[in-house]
Amino acid sequence: MWRMPQEPIRERRVSSQVQQEVTQLILDRRLRPGALLPTEAELMAELGVSRNSVREALKALQALDIVEIRHGYGTYVGQASLTPLADGLTFRTLVQLTDDTHALAEILQVRAVLEEGLVREVAAALTDTELCELEDLVRRMEECAAAGEAFPELDRQFHETLYRPLGNALVPQLLGAFWHVFHRVAGVRGWSKDPAPDVTVRRHRDIVTALRAGDVGAAQRAMADHFRGIEARAGQETRGVG
Repeated sequence: MWRMPQEPIRERRVSSQVQQEVTQLILDRRLRPGALLPTEAELMAELGVSRNSVREALKALQALDIVEIRHGYGTYVGQASLTPLADGLTFRTLVQLTDDTHALAEILQVRAVLEEGLVREVAAALTDTELCELEDLVRRMEECAAAGEAFPELDRQFHETLYRPLGNALVPQLLGAFWHVFHRVAGVRGWSKDPAPDVTVRRHRDIVTALRAGDVGAAQRAMADHFRGIEARAGQETRGVG
């Protein structure tokens, strides 16, 4: 019976352990993003492992944006962004789309739940200046729609601007991750541009109108309608309809 070589398995286990220890070192020393980490030689001595184990661990941590390797300069604490999450979700969705038309709908459902909850939180925090900014974005969307131009960046700006008053740095990162997944999948699959830009504009306008009136329930319903429209379009594109 064929057996896998034991050495590579042992090396992977060592690398995984070193990853955990380097991560713990960052936490224990309270190192902030951009801070310089100990050199490879220092990590070897402190952790009691080989140079190869340190390098493999640092490469793995770099893929997670926990560290950043700057060749010729050293290794620094990374930004710990959600880019690896977005890449993983994109791959998961693309892999499943061939036999699971609900893969992208699952991503959209999570985002919809997130935004429908957040819109309640932000309703009390929006200032008149921020509402005017949202209204201006909708106006610019309307101009693009009338000119037959797509406006994905304005759409993205709308949602980022909407939740900015919350002061939660994780929110735009999460929304950006979901945005990245949807538009990368759309590009890979060759999906068409928004078939009903006027409807998209109206749904955004409905959200702002409800927030301007202080009607939280209407704002949540408008957000839900917005995402139902996106989900319907994704389903049509996946089935080749539309």
